[in-house]
Amino acid sequence: MIDKYGNNVILIDGLPVKGAVTENADGTYTIFINSSLSDSSIIKTYIHELKHIKNCDFENNDVQEIEFLAHQ
Repeated sequence: MIDKYGNNVILIDGLPVKGAVTENADGTYTIFINSSLSDSSIIKTYIHELKHIKNCDFENNDVQEIEFLAHQ
């Protein structure tokens, strides 16, 4: 599905993490969410991944720092 921000959101069975996001060549993003999560966890994960997009985390290579800041 495409969200209201133009991001492609895909629920994936067996994803080894709650969620992930990747930047596409056209400047949009694809958000991957583990489909085995509860509905409320899917929403929380989606919001978490949106924060990564909003914070321009793709410009930072330190994953630990990115996650630390995203959880504040």
